[in-house]
Amino acid sequence: MTKKISLCILFTLILNVCFCQSTDIARLEYTLIPENSSGIKKSRYRFLANAPIKLKEGNYFVAGLEYNSIDYDVNKAFPFDNSELKNLHIIDLNFGYVLKMESNWYAIGIVTPRWASNFSIGVEDEDFRLNYTVAMFKDKKEIEKPYSLLFGLTYNSATGLPVPLPLISYQKRFHKNWSYAVGIPKTDIKYHFKNSNTIKAGVLLDGYFVNIQNNVVLPDNDFGSAVSLTAIVAAIGYQYNFTKYISFYGFVGRTLSQKSVLRNLERKTAFVLNNDRNIYFRTGLKIGL
Repeated sequence: MTKKISLCILFTLILNVCFCQSTDIARLEYTLIPENSSGIKKSRYRFLANAPIKLKEGNYFVAGLEYNSIDYDVNKAFPFDNSELKNLHIIDLNFGYVLKMESNWYAIGIVTPRWASNFSIGVEDEDFRLNYTVAMFKDKKEIEKPYSLLFGLTYNSATGLPVPLPLISYQKRFHKNWSYAVGIPKTDIKYHFKNSNTIKAGVLLDGYFVNIQNNVVLPDNDFGSAVSLTAIVAAIGYQYNFTKYISFYGFVGRTLSQKSVLRNLERKTAFVLNNDRNIYFRTGLKIGL
């Protein structure tokens, strides 16, 4: 069981760096970006679970499921019908392969079939996308100052940036009470209390890209066929551990950059919904560490 849990943590560490998720086996999370001058309040509920399957010594297949429900609460008159934006959904199936190599190195490959849509008329071909990740990971725990190194490439439509992105993370416990993580798209520093509760501060990337089935007709005769969000967030948070594996966490921050837009069929910006900085909240319950 211990080895299976450690493989889950390794797999979800990759997902953590790729999708700004917590390292966990299961998680229930709520994110809120309150209304600002844009007149839009965005909220998101997220659930995920992962499980490893041993194939042979050192090699594991890991399967996971994630569901996101995103709600747009619009309190401003826009020059188009915004009803198609009220309820958005993202469904991910994560399939990963972990290969143990020499000198504490692991090779990881992840394929993520994704359905991202408002599903107003069922399921369409445009709702489906594939995300890919390839990475190398090294973990050194049994030393005075343990560390881990992860690097690779990921193609992830969740960021709203439909191009391959670099994937790198270096984490180190440089003091019995302090650790840090430096990388793309997440960097933070943590203070660890004696009871394993943690305070952290850092910068992360958040976002999504969701198909709109009934295209939104815009005033300039263009069409909004998708909605995307790309945000860079600076935040400070706290994690409370009920047990060794069950934790509650929450943090508050501010978007250093935020761009929420409708995109046309060519994925170009058709209408800017919000590009102002805003407060950012996230809280959740996780099982894993």
